[in-house]
Amino acid sequence: MPKVLSQFSITQEADGYVLHVEDEDGDTTEYSATLDQIDDIAIAIEDLDVVDEDDPALLDADDEERTEDED
Repeated sequence: MPKVLSQFSITQEADGYVLHVEDEDGDTTEYSATLDQIDDIAIAIEDLDVVDEDDPALLDADDEERTEDED
């Protein structure tokens, strides 16, 4: 069974980036990453197109139009 993500952070180091991933038990794993890999993570998250329609502050113009069309 997968571990439950508690939090993550990304820090810049002299030779790249470090992705810090913490699970619900407080165990932290660190991964070295290049800028391209960090960009790939950001793109993958954006591609999920997850929207919290209950929080209007999180909606952008496209999301608002989509929500109105569904009503």
